[in-house]
Amino acid sequence: MSIVDLGAAVWRKSSYSSGTGGNGDCVEVALGERVGVRDSKAPAGGALVVGMGAWAAFVSEVRR
Repeated sequence: MSIVDLGAAVWRKSSYSSGTGGNGDCVEVALGERVGVRDSKAPAGGALVVGMGAWAAFVSEVRR
């Protein structure tokens, strides 16, 4: 397992995230060669990093 530096990542919040706290908050993603996914309520709490292929498959299944 390798450590991925996400310090310069540009994070985008889900359009379903209200930003007002509570149940409206959900996830943020940073797209690149790899995709970072983190909890928008706790951005310093770490991120899950997956390859672009895995991310594309996930998004495809969610849309379906």
